[in-house]
Amino acid sequence: MGSTMEDRLARAAVADAAAAQAVAALVQRARAAQAVAAGYDQAQLDAMVVACGWAIMEPARNRTLAEVSVRDTGLGNVEDKVTKNHRKTLGLLRDLKGAVSTGVLAEIPELGLTEIARPVGVVCAVVPSTNPGATPANNIINALKCGNAIILSPSPKGMSTARLLLEYMHAALDTVGAPRDLVQMLPEPVTKELSRELMRQCDLVVVTGSQANVRAGYSSGTPALGVGAGNVAVIVDASADLADAAAKIMRSKTFDNATSCSSENSVIIVDAVYDAMVAALVAEGAAMLSPDEKATLGRTMFPNGQHLSSAVTAQTVAKVCTVAGLSRPGLAAARCLMVEEAGTGPAHPFSGEKLSPVLAVYRASDFDHAFSILRDIYAYMGNGHSCGIHSKDDAHIDRLGREMTVCRVIVNQAHAIANGGSFDNGLPFSLTMGCGTWGRNSFSENLNYRHFMNTTRVVRTIAAREPGLEEIFGGHWARHGRG
Repeated sequence: MGSTMEDRLARAAVADAAAAQAVAALVQRARAAQAVAAGYDQAQLDAMVVACGWAIMEPARNRTLAEVSVRDTGLGNVEDKVTKNHRKTLGLLRDLKGAVSTGVLAEIPELGLTEIARPVGVVCAVVPSTNPGATPANNIINALKCGNAIILSPSPKGMSTARLLLEYMHAALDTVGAPRDLVQMLPEPVTKELSRELMRQCDLVVVTGSQANVRAGYSSGTPALGVGAGNVAVIVDASADLADAAAKIMRSKTFDNATSCSSENSVIIVDAVYDAMVAALVAEGAAMLSPDEKATLGRTMFPNGQHLSSAVTAQTVAKVCTVAGLSRPGLAAARCLMVEEAGTGPAHPFSGEKLSPVLAVYRASDFDHAFSILRDIYAYMGNGHSCGIHSKDDAHIDRLGREMTVCRVIVNQAHAIANGGSFDNGLPFSLTMGCGTWGRNSFSENLNYRHFMNTTRVVRTIAAREPGLEEIFGGHWARHGRG
């Protein structure tokens, strides 16, 4: 056994050394290119941004990326990926138009401060197989906006999409005379050793995807921005517009076969409108499973009792029915499958993230009960991410904002469409949602260009602002004395 262990350690050392050498060469080229971009003015940075935005949005290239993505990952569907690539990139470009990302950000004379935008350097972006086109494009454009270089670590399934995306991005950089080495990716095949080494050698790690990758990013020794687990649940209260809520939930739940971490996984309906809301969902194309069908589906979706099977991830209802052996006539034609659920936690896996067109439905006696169920779901999975509500009751909406441990509360919207920024809400367009300390993350916003920027502050003297003791302690002394 000792010899075997020694052999394994020796092989690991060789693999680590090879990874370190390969990554060092990429990083060296990235640093040389980034030194050029660091000298660009705002107009030059913006020219790169627009060129690279069109690289993915041009209709023929967009469709090719979507087709390659679905073909090689087996996840999602082409039309929705075309929509995602277009909409997410257009929204990002809207957010970035006119934004200052180099030079003086602010002059604050009363404080004697000048704030200057600076690049972070070389960015490592770990990107998921669920969005192998839109997510890296978003990261690339944000990084370039601030004069950085970026190196992608794609998932194995998403490698072909990333390779094609880089081809398009390099051609775009050529059109504006920028170095191609500003945008690179790890060589094939991408291994854990390569990805870990890239995290160690770069200046900033951005991780979208599995929690294993997020933890690796945070433990790499490099500043990291990683996301928490999704498991979106939404409440439908008695004041909701049920038809509107049903249409939006179904639009969100079925988009790209539920690849999004912002797709609804559970809907909690108060008893007063439960039957009517379920009927509204059925009218939108959902199908409620019987208890026996739920059990059959559960054995396929969660073969070991908890962990989601890749056989159903981001698949159509027809595919889910086939692999699960659900043969009720007409069921495969549904847009979404619904299962009634009452419990939460490991013994009730349908209360977790499902990444498939399957929706858990809870019946709550009233809003207080619905809120309790919501908290229980997030105590199991998804804490910090986001939740939603369909309601006209401001007190109910406000309660979620004040009491739920989430970074976003989406109100009367299609959650997966709205959560990453929408043209009709104020969130930045992004595919990476920070979950704050509740989700064990270092940030709580939608990832945006400001996260790819350092700020230098030039500090000048001002008139002293030292307060007197009475100004600070007067109230305390009056109430409690000076003891």
